[in-house]
Amino acid sequence: MSQVSSNFHDGAATGAFFMIAASLAFAGSNLLQSALPTPVEYGGYGMSSTGMAFWQYVIASVLALPLILRIGLGNLRTSHPLAHEIRAFVSALGVHVFVYGFAMGVPIWQMVTLLATGPLFIILGSTLFLGERASSVRIGAALVGFVGAILVSGIGADGLTWSTLIPIAAAALWATTDVLTKYLSKQGESPETLTVSLLVLVTPNHLLILLAVWALGGLTPGLLPAGLADNVFALPGGTALGLLVLLGALTAAAQYLLAVAYKAADATYLQPFGDLKVPLSGLLGWILLSQVPSGWFWPGAALILAASTVIFLVESGRSRTLSVA
Repeated sequence: MSQVSSNFHDGAATGAFFMIAASLAFAGSNLLQSALPTPVEYGGYGMSSTGMAFWQYVIASVLALPLILRIGLGNLRTSHPLAHEIRAFVSALGVHVFVYGFAMGVPIWQMVTLLATGPLFIILGSTLFLGERASSVRIGAALVGFVGAILVSGIGADGLTWSTLIPIAAAALWATTDVLTKYLSKQGESPETLTVSLLVLVTPNHLLILLAVWALGGLTPGLLPAGLADNVFALPGGTALGLLVLLGALTAAAQYLLAVAYKAADATYLQPFGDLKVPLSGLLGWILLSQVPSGWFWPGAALILAASTVIFLVESGRSRTLSVA
């Protein structure tokens, strides 16, 4: 019994360490995703958000090649190729929607915090399409997190705009990715296949989205908003190019750190440590980009973190009980 308990705590500590490191990498990448597409007149670099997302994942994929080869390309064999492709496309589309929010001027603290609506979408998708039954604690925590996101969004305040719905749309897309991951797991797909298929397929899907945006922008000028279709293939120079390479490196590092964390400990246990990217991103945006959070950010973020902590306490308690038994 003591050996089982020791193994649990060792894995939990390792998982928490790497999840916190991943949160730092995500906070750094969010900061760069906010700065690069911001217009030059507002202190940014004016890069197309579509082009930034594409080049970000090209760089990340090159840097992730050792991880892909370590997992093994043989794990790409699957009897569900269409589901894997849809999963990769939805994941890539979520990235483009998310970074476009930065191009629209949504501050980093609001963008990242509104992603906390994701668990509610995951519960809805898993219940409606996978037939899962969510516990009352999980449903309650997700609703509390959603209320926190509503506070952060600024509903009822003068600053509320339609652009605040952009990160919620990204959260819904990424939740769809998670639901598809659950579906494929239930179909017998291994964690190695799920990981390597996403790493291999996500960059071609970013290219597909980039080409679609470029074609629409060329065929129907004025249809797409400025900053989305302008100069999608262009690489920046100077400092902006260095920041773009750093963004790709942080993206690859975050994915690697996540993989190590999830291998060491259960995803439910790790969730509160992952949510640290919310206050970290807000703090970095405040210090480095002068994006001062609204007064509603703090109570909203507190509700989100409290909801994750409740899930952590309940689910980790169950995990310890099962381990001892």
